[in-house]
Amino acid sequence: MASNEGFLTNEQREKLKIATQNAETLSSSPKSPTSLLSEHLIKVPASSKAPTAGIAVRHVRRTHSGKLVRVKKDGAGGKGTWGKLLDTDGDSHIDRNDPNYDSGEEPYQLVGSRISDPLDEYKKAVVSIIEEYFSNGDVELAASDLRELGSNEYHPYFIKRLVSMAMDRHDKEKEMASVLLSALYADVISSTQISQGFFILLESADDLAVDILDAVDVLALFIARAVVDDILPPAFLTRAKKSLPESSKGHQVIQTAEKSYLSAPHHAELVERRWGGCTHITVEEVKKKIADLLREYVESGDAFEACRCIRELGVSFFHHEVVKRALVLAMEIRTSEPLILKLLKEAAEEGLISSSQMLKGFARLAESLDDLALDIPSAKTLFESLVPRAISQGWLDASILKPAAGEDGEVHNEDDEKVRRFKEEAVTIIHEYFLSDDIPELIRSLEDLGMPEFNPIFLKKLITLAMDRKNREKEMASVLLSSLHIEIFSTEDIVNGFVMLLESAEDTALDILDASNELALFLARAVIDDVLAPLNLEEIGSKLAPNCSGSETVHVARSLIAARHAGERILRCWGGGTGWAVEDAKDKIMKLLEEYESGGVVSEACQCIRDLGMPFFNHEVVKKALVMAMEKKNDRMLDLLHECFCEGLITTNQMTKGFGRIKDGLDDLALDIPNAHQKFTFYADYARNKGWLLPSFDSSSSAATLQTVD
Repeated sequence: MASNEGFLTNEQREKLKIATQNAETLSSSPKSPTSLLSEHLIKVPASSKAPTAGIAVRHVRRTHSGKLVRVKKDGAGGKGTWGKLLDTDGDSHIDRNDPNYDSGEEPYQLVGSRISDPLDEYKKAVVSIIEEYFSNGDVELAASDLRELGSNEYHPYFIKRLVSMAMDRHDKEKEMASVLLSALYADVISSTQISQGFFILLESADDLAVDILDAVDVLALFIARAVVDDILPPAFLTRAKKSLPESSKGHQVIQTAEKSYLSAPHHAELVERRWGGCTHITVEEVKKKIADLLREYVESGDAFEACRCIRELGVSFFHHEVVKRALVLAMEIRTSEPLILKLLKEAAEEGLISSSQMLKGFARLAESLDDLALDIPSAKTLFESLVPRAISQGWLDASILKPAAGEDGEVHNEDDEKVRRFKEEAVTIIHEYFLSDDIPELIRSLEDLGMPEFNPIFLKKLITLAMDRKNREKEMASVLLSSLHIEIFSTEDIVNGFVMLLESAEDTALDILDASNELALFLARAVIDDVLAPLNLEEIGSKLAPNCSGSETVHVARSLIAARHAGERILRCWGGGTGWAVEDAKDKIMKLLEEYESGGVVSEACQCIRDLGMPFFNHEVVKKALVMAMEKKNDRMLDLLHECFCEGLITTNQMTKGFGRIKDGLDDLALDIPNAHQKFTFYADYARNKGWLLPSFDSSSSAATLQTVD
């Protein structure tokens, strides 16, 4: 039997063997065994049969052309066949011109798209609103655009964007931003959202400081302005400080706002004008405009126009004056009361006058009822009838009715008849003094009242009334204070009176523009006039809250006293009037003592002292005489003092006060006179033996304790 391989030559058999081995080895190769075989074409004679041994015959098909072609696995045919089911080997092409074309068969690709964030959209929209506002300055348009934008829950971010954009621009834009915030408050943006917006700004203060060098100071000023404009409650500062890390820029912003802006004297006006706002008018001008618009309103009855005029004033921090003057007008013109109440009610309901300003206006009027009663006898009764009506209508806080300590802090019941009578009498006495300049008559009037326990109240009334008048009255008040200290008032009375004044300094500043500086001058003048000792300023400061306006005033007074040529400047601070008398008296005292020390006659020296005509200032004679005795080591001065005492020229009070002034300044005096302490002890013992001093005088204490006697 012939072999199956009989038709192959040896060479062909060898190639077939190699191909078979390679097919088994490279079964995983991209090239299939069939394709491998096709590379080694097996030529068979035309008349011979195809070889079958060692070849998977079913995978090999010979075409009519005699070419060996690859056959797909698992059937599905080759050229001209339909292919197997779900065959995807070939590239499919969709013909859009095919009548059976279906667009749904088109290949598609999933494309990722970003989901729109409403907050991002809001932030982009408000930027354009703010930019447009900075360009045209139209507050109404900005408010309308923000209202139409919606998304009220994102308004805190509008606050942040508005302020942060303004911080990086000129003062004009900063002022515009503050004005816009005030306009939007309560109408478009709630108070809670205002607070949230500023807190977001505080949290981002570190980032803002990277781009804006003075970010801390500018943001502090924005917050202070918001507090002054009554759109941000002062309590916000305390809450925010507790929520921020102490090392953060936001914490620094709060501290700067509190110390540099909100605690400064006249901070409201200073903050309002820091960026050159359009409200550059004096307090007097504002008061005049308020009075004029209220008069016009009473004549026309147009509440809408009156509210517009109040709004155009642009002094929201001063709206309490509108309230106070409106109520006074209602008392003066009884027929205008319904109109006044209508105006105040509408202003409160519109948010034009805040509840705090309304309450402050009523409180200011309540404090001045005693003075007002001099012109309107029924002022108290009318006021007591207005308050319940305002509360019942809902535009005045009921806290106005809560009992509180008296305005001067010395009594618990403001209605105490004795105190009220003293205040009324004190105001009358002070007014008469300002007209007559008669100090002895005033002292007699006070003694006739017989209420020395209320001396601090008199001092407060005196200085408060003087501050609201011209320099002449201020000078007269200082001169009177020197005289009262000698004759009637004790040092304790003076200290307590100034403490009362300083405790109410912030309230006083609402009515008197320069109250803080003038109080500092009164304090400094009291020290220069020896009414108070420098140590008394420390005592006064210790009785005040650490960061209050009164403490700042005491600090200013110390600075004034420590300045070069302080005595001369402070004595002339109010210019002219009787102020020159005190300064001239000191010069004359020094000259007459020098003349006496150089060989003068005692009687002539006493006559010169008498000619001064300032018995309340004779303690200065005692003080300068003792200092000269220590410096010159000449005890002749004691002879002069003895003669003055025996003649009644220098009273026991004056003598004790002069010794007290020396003792308070002994430490400083010892720098120039080393044995000052020993000398003073000798002089004090001598004076005590001669009966010059009050029994209460203690030369060993740090300060003389004086009890004034008649």
